[in-house]
Amino acid sequence: MSAADWIAVRLTAELAALTTVLLLIVGTPIAWWLARTRSAGKPLVASLVAMPLVLPPSVLGFYLLLLMGPQGPVGRLTQALGLGLLPFTFAGLVLASVLYSLPFVVQPLQQAFEAIPEHALDAAATLRAGPWDRFVSVALPLARPGLLTASVLGFAHTVGEFGVVLMIGGNIPGATRVLSVAVYEHVEATEFDQAHRLAAGMVVFALLVLLTLYALNRRVRPGTAIGAAR
Repeated sequence: MSAADWIAVRLTAELAALTTVLLLIVGTPIAWWLARTRSAGKPLVASLVAMPLVLPPSVLGFYLLLLMGPQGPVGRLTQALGLGLLPFTFAGLVLASVLYSLPFVVQPLQQAFEAIPEHALDAAATLRAGPWDRFVSVALPLARPGLLTASVLGFAHTVGEFGVVLMIGGNIPGATRVLSVAVYEHVEATEFDQAHRLAAGMVVFALLVLLTLYALNRRVRPGTAIGAAR
C-alpha cells in the first residue's frame, strides 16, 4: 500500500477509537434511561436514536452539513467559540460518526440493562446503595457483555462508514480521507489493485468482528445478542 493509504488506515483507526469512546459516554446514560423509564416520551427518544438505521447516509450528512455550516446553529456556535467550522475537519467526522453509529451502541446496551434482574438492584437498595452506586456497582458489571458488544459494533460501524464521512469530511489526505473514501477514490481512478487491497482488508476485518460478536453472544443471555443492534 502507498503511504497515503497507510495514513488513511491510521486516520480510520483514530476516528473509530475516539468515536467509540464518545459513543459509550453518550450512549450509556441514554440506554439506561430507555431501559428504566416509563415516560411517554420513550418511543420518541428510541425512534430518534434508531433513525440512522433507516435514513440514507446522504440525508443525514446533508442535514449535518446544514447544521454545522456557517448559517447553521452548530456552525454559529463553533464560530462564536473560536473553533471555526466543523465540515471537512476531523472533528466534524467525529461528530457525524457519533450520531450515525449511536443506535449500534445504544440498542445493545439498552437490552443488556433491561435483562438485569430487578431483584439485584432492589437488594443493593436495601443495603442503602444510592442510584449512582447501584448503577456503577450492580448495573454496569451485569451489563458488561452488552458493553463489549456495543463497543465492538460501534468501532466496526465507524470503520465501515462511507456516505456520511464523504459528505461531512470530503477527501482531504491526512485529515478526512478514511479507508472507505480511499477505496472509492481508487475505484474512481480505476486503480483496482489498490482498491482490492484496501477492500480485502476491510472484508477480513468485518469477518473478524462478526466472529468476535458471535463468540461473545455464546456466553451471554439472549438479550445482549447481536440481533439487539439490528
